[in-house]
Amino acid sequence: MNDVREVEVVVIGAGQAGLAAAYHLRRTGYEPERDFVVLDRAPGPGGAWRFRWPSLTYGKVHGMHALPGMELTGADPARPSSEVITEYFDTYERTFGLRVRRPVEVTAVREGTGGRLLVETSDGTWSTRALINATGTWDRPFWPRRPGQETFRGRQLHTAGYPGPETFAGLRVIVVGGGASGTQHLMEIAPYAAATTWVTRRPPVFREGPFDEDAGRAAVALVEDRVRQGLPPRSVVSVTGLPLSDAVRQGLADGVLDRLPMFDRITPEGVEWDDGRRVAADVILWATGFRPALGHLAPLRLREPGGGIRMDGTRVAADPRIHLVGYGPSASTIGANRAGRAAVRDIRRLLAREAGEPAAA
Repeated sequence: MNDVREVEVVVIGAGQAGLAAAYHLRRTGYEPERDFVVLDRAPGPGGAWRFRWPSLTYGKVHGMHALPGMELTGADPARPSSEVITEYFDTYERTFGLRVRRPVEVTAVREGTGGRLLVETSDGTWSTRALINATGTWDRPFWPRRPGQETFRGRQLHTAGYPGPETFAGLRVIVVGGGASGTQHLMEIAPYAAATTWVTRRPPVFREGPFDEDAGRAAVALVEDRVRQGLPPRSVVSVTGLPLSDAVRQGLADGVLDRLPMFDRITPEGVEWDDGRRVAADVILWATGFRPALGHLAPLRLREPGGGIRMDGTRVAADPRIHLVGYGPSASTIGANRAGRAAVRDIRRLLAREAGEPAAA
């Protein structure tokens, strides 16, 4: 399709943040397909949740907050979270008539004419006055590079492709990464594997006691400070530490969560350190996180010298037409909900000013 279609707002991504933004657009009078469009590259609803491994059951999910306007109730904690949340997102989209277009790959966002942005996709081009980017991180797994990595004779995989613990039966597994996924993988794999080894760049910090509202605000403030400076965002968990749950306590007691510092090189048979220590392995599992999937915004040259995008709330400081939700401090389910609402509020004010109308409330 060669025609350029005009809308007021384009939302890229239909995960938690994108659906929250679409809900608030609809609630404030914007009509899908007429005033705004939601584009999603996945084949169906669920955002990144639809790709989670089967052993991550809903009962293991930490801090899943409901989307605005519809609670998630009665879910079986033993069911895979990928099924529970995909069904919930599907119901949500249909209930509020959000009319998500998928699968649609956004290839580039460029400057258009008349102050508009051009959103180029696998399904044609949209011209828009404002953009809400909610592409998350799942599509951009981070693979660190280590000397000798290409020589390893075993299997290397990332959390994004984690198939569940049974795959590792009888194998020697090294898990790299100090976040929640790394500890979850280790505790799942240990009963099946011949041996497990945990390796992290920094010593893990375990958090005891409740994570109250004040602690949450303090953690988010640290992440916000980085993006205000135009630095790449850190995850919220990197500043909160890992919750010391009963399962984690057991993992520490059993020695499963005994941590080694990052190895210096990878060999055909495993890994080794400069002090001569070696660990043989059949599998290296990189639980090393993800990076924001923002490559389609590259033509707009939004990145700062520090490597990140300078933000003012959800708004890109250099371009008030563009909002990043689910980025930096809003990269959590509750943060994504709030960011979606804030982005819509700011965009309504911006478009009202441009049209010479009274500022939207």
